[in-house]
Amino acid sequence: MSDSSDSKKKRPGRKRATSHASAAKAVSIEPAGIEPPPKVLPYSDIDVSRWRDYEHVETGSLWMFNGRDRQNGHQLDYHGNCVPQILTQLLTRYTKQGEISLDLFLGSGTSAIEAVNLGRKAIGVELKPEMAAYVREKLEEQDKAEHVAIINGDSSNADWTGRAIKRALKGFEKDHADFLFLHPPYADIIRFSDSENDLSNAATTEGFLDMFENVCQLGFDMLAPGRFAGLVIGDKYAAGELIPLGFLCMERMNQVGFKTKSIIVKNISGNEKAKGRMSNLWRYRALVGGFYIFKHEYVFLFQKPKRSKR
Repeated sequence: MSDSSDSKKKRPGRKRATSHASAAKAVSIEPAGIEPPPKVLPYSDIDVSRWRDYEHVETGSLWMFNGRDRQNGHQLDYHGNCVPQILTQLLTRYTKQGEISLDLFLGSGTSAIEAVNLGRKAIGVELKPEMAAYVREKLEEQDKAEHVAIINGDSSNADWTGRAIKRALKGFEKDHADFLFLHPPYADIIRFSDSENDLSNAATTEGFLDMFENVCQLGFDMLAPGRFAGLVIGDKYAAGELIPLGFLCMERMNQVGFKTKSIIVKNISGNEKAKGRMSNLWRYRALVGGFYIFKHEYVFLFQKPKRSKR
């Protein structure tokens, strides 16, 4: 009995020793001064293993940019042009160096300028010939033209414009764009031209959305599977009623196959060309009409599925 008792007493000691040895083996200590290998996502140059180094990259759903960046080629030279900081955030998170951003509402070229600033390339489609020529000239003055292909065309015309985009992609030795950016007119709030193909001239909200959906489809077809798209849009008032234009456009993006990833609210204060008396006039109108003045717009983020049903 004593031998059996001694044996039982010794076993726990052996188990504890084995347990400590296993624990020691499980501990992995990195040699001093050696960093872990980078962990880079398929669609970004961001090293997520060093996530603390990217404080300048937004991850929240409220973006406050009190003023429009006017450096590195940007300027407030066109009504309704996009805030460059939006492109900075989207292109940094969802593209790599040397990749291609496609903008189907190029306007004054904000997305193209910022793409080149960040070491990317760009393809832009602009309906107005004089605006397309203006952007070409501006890019040449900034020595950025060789990295940008500008197409003067109608983004709702998938046939002609689609072929033009494919030629531009071929010139960059690519089959698809790596990021899609859309900043359409906010329906008829600002009329940008007299063209019947201009979305801002649509007679009804439904007509605007139908034309916008054609643009969405073209963008979906030109974008590489698994990659992302950004849509900047705001709402509008009509006949005393709020028209949720942003969410209606989001639905059309979904209808062509995009999956919604995030909805970001961005302030628009500080990006207006007119202030002073106009601000006071809108305060008066808001009080009389019983509504609130828009101080925000949306940045919708979408992803094209890796495997499309279409």
